[in-house]
Formats: sequence, C-alpha cells, structure tokens
Amino acid sequence: MLISAALVSGCGKPATRVPVQLETTEVQFYRGERLGSILDFRENSIRGPQQVDRDRYRLRVNGLVDVPLAYTYDQVLDFPNYSKVVTLHCVEGWSVKILWEGVLLGDILLAAGMKTGANTVIFHGHDGYSTSLPLDYVLARDILLAYKMNGVVLPPERGFPFQVVAESKLGYKWAKWVTEIEVSNDADYRGFWESRGYDNDADLRR
Repeated sequence: MLISAALVSGCGKPATRVPVQLETTEVQFYRGERLGSILDFRENSIRGPQQVDRDRYRLRVNGLVDVPLAYTYDQVLDFPNYSKVVTLHCVEGWSVKILWEGVLLGDILLAAGMKTGANTVIFHGHDGYSTSLPLDYVLARDILLAYKMNGVVLPPERGFPFQVVAESKLGYKWAKWVTEIEVSNDADYRGFWESRGYDNDADLRR
C-alpha cells in the first residue's frame, strides 16, 4: 500500500507516516528447544488478572535496606537485562517451559543495600498476594524479576508489570503483579498460601 502511494505521487516528497507498532510474536523455539506458550497457563490467582497502570506504577523496595527505593516501570528496565529458559511447575499438576526475560532481583536488592541480619525477601502483589524466598537463594540462583515471556511483554493475566521467576520452586512462589519487595529477617514468614498450609520451602520433588 505504501509503495503504490509513492508511485502515484511521482517525485514529490512522500507524506510522513507514523509506523503502527505491531504486537510482538511469541517465540516458540529457543536454541533448538520447543517452548510452551502463554496460553498454556491456567488462571488460578486469588483475585483474577490485575490491571496495573504502567505510568503510575512504582516498585517499592523497603524493609531491612540502607536506602528505601521506589522505581518506575522504565527505571526497573534500566537495570541490566537477562534471559533464561525456566519451567514453572504448578501444584495443580501442570507445567510450562518459558523463555523469561527480566532483571536480576539481586541487582535491585544490592542497589538498596541490605542490613545485617536480612535473610528473607518478601514479595507483595497488586492483588494483595504475598510470598517469600530466602535471600541466599535469590542471590545465588540469579533469580529474575521478569517483564517478558517468549519475547512478549507480560500480559495482565500473566503478571504485568513483573513476575518473580522462582526456578526450582513450585508455582505459588512465582509472585505476579509485584509492587513491593520487602527485605526481612523473618525466615518463618508465611505468605498467602503458606499461611494456609502450603510448604514454605516449595522445593520441587524430583
């Protein structure tokens, strides 16, 4: 269509056109490995998919930190970006292998500085959900705070703006719609499902 318009106009200066941004195509293969799909997930959140306003969003980092911080969405993306293939395993019995892209939680925590005695990272979601992970685990495993899956920006039902990629942990540790990261010394903290009887370690049983 653009080519025919240029031919009709002859040698005149073509009109300036603003390109329409198309939706990113979901990656299906990565390094020869077949991936799952965004559509393979089951909706099992406590209050349904959340709608988070990107412009008003702030990721708050607080608790046992030297400097409490609040990042905009774009400021979080300014951290170095990483990707890795990780499979989410749900306690309901299904699993999905996804190429996740995001920033290291460790980078965010180190920017705030952690006080002596800190041993736990608590995640709070826009829907009121919470869960926790050991600080040593977060730092040693290069745990991601993801903003893309299979090359696509997280849709609302998958946790936009950010989801924790808690590899080697069951799905209820993969907090979605993360709005707050709290550094704590409460190693026994129980989140939403943990306080209802779920195992606080949530390690995969191989």
